[in-house]
Amino acid sequence: MPIATTIQKAFGACVRHFRTDTGLSQEKFALKINMDRTYYASVESGRRNISIENIKKIADGLGLSLADLFSAVDNYEEEYHD
Repeated sequence: MPIATTIQKAFGACVRHFRTDTGLSQEKFALKINMDRTYYASVESGRRNISIENIKKIADGLGLSLADLFSAVDNYEEEYHD
């Protein structure tokens, strides 16, 4: 699998994990961070090559620093990379 696809999927999986911990649906979380729900859903599913500005919106909405979010993605890739 190309690295871009792998990191997009890892990022989406981590974001989904943290969002579900908040108890918010995709729709409610997207509204909270002022992001289109369908765009946000494509991020969680790993189909979107997301900008750093939108990554920051998501991290802020989750109450995470960018460093913590990227660390989770990095750890996810190490754990689940084939």
